[in-house]
Amino acid sequence: MTTIVTIAKEPVAGRVKTRLTPPLSPAQAALLAEAAIEDTLRTVAATPAGQRVLALDGLPGSWLPPGFVVIPQRGTGLDERLAAAFADCRRLRPEPVVLIGMDTPQVTPGLLRGAAEALTECDAVFGPAADGGFWLLGLRRPDPGLLLGVPMSRPYTGAAQLERLSRAGLAVRRLPELTDVDTAADAFRVASETPASRFAATLRELAGAPETRATEARATEARATEAGALR
Repeated sequence: MTTIVTIAKEPVAGRVKTRLTPPLSPAQAALLAEAAIEDTLRTVAATPAGQRVLALDGLPGSWLPPGFVVIPQRGTGLDERLAAAFADCRRLRPEPVVLIGMDTPQVTPGLLRGAAEALTECDAVFGPAADGGFWLLGLRRPDPGLLLGVPMSRPYTGAAQLERLSRAGLAVRRLPELTDVDTAADAFRVASETPASRFAATLRELAGAPETRATEARATEARATEAGALR
């Protein structure tokens, strides 16, 4: 079997999805983040796994379904936190580990099942993200050293991680590219792919809120004023 670990941050206003503000307020961005976490964890819960782990920065809430082992994130940089999640899962149960984030609520049980099955035939599985990063990384033999020092949150993060795997001599299976939800454009794109999800429903509600429309209008006006000043 395979461990599936989701690395996530507690959806607290001002601490999550800050690139969505504007057009959303910090509180609205937190609501959308909560919807993304809930959809992601429901998908993990519907996928066969040896164990399901949530590596969490913060405290769990009502969005956490039963059947998950919750562990705290360790480390400072994202590379350290990802490496620690692999190491901690391996200590909990010595089996292959598939890691995903909270930013792809459109992920399906089929994609996760395919990733786990790939690890019976290859050393690693890699899911590229549209922004140049990655939305999934699976390792047959989890080794924190494969992540430590990889530059994160860069347009070349995915390429750097793949190079690290290649230099280690690992056979890698690639998965389809998915869009991480970082900006408002990303959010609407992902929601259109999963219209029945809680994420999509939450975004529809927030997009229609008067405060969202007012914030977007102010942001549009500010961009226009700035553009005029630069002429």
